Amino acid sequence: MSRRYGIVLLLLATLAVFLVAIAHMSCIYFGPQCYAAQMAPPFVVESARAGTLMAPLLTVAVSAIFILLGCYALSAARFIRRLPFLRLGIYSISAVCIVRGVLPIQLFFRYPEKISEPVLIAGIVWLLVGLCYLFGYRAVIKHTMH
Repeated sequence: MSRRYGIVLLLLATLAVFLVAIAHMSCIYFGPQCYAAQMAPPFVVESARAGTLMAPLLTVAVSAIFILLGCYALSAARFIRRLPFLRLGIYSISAVCIVRGVLPIQLFFRYPEKISEPVLIAGIVWLLVGLCYLFGYRAVIKHTMH
């Protein structure tokens, strides 16, 4: 795989996690129904209904994490400066995304009645994002070393 394809994969991963951050932030504007639709834990949905600060603060924190994940992909693609622990970060992000993707998929094959379509689709998307991180980074570093 060429360095260019690696960069494209890392940019796709960046786009995916930035979109997730935006989707999470939209819950602050759209309210409890949005939290519920995005499968937020019940205590977060209840916080949104009650108008307490827990839901928006957790939303900002989670969105910040997704933005950081995107920054690691941008750093690996050399669009921004090298972030600390880049290699460890990319491989960790990739592993978490792949596991996050495989869990609902394998559960679907074993117990299809326990997995809804949105959960299965999210699993497939996270698996693909994890693979974009992994293969994108490996392609970029392979061609950087030569």
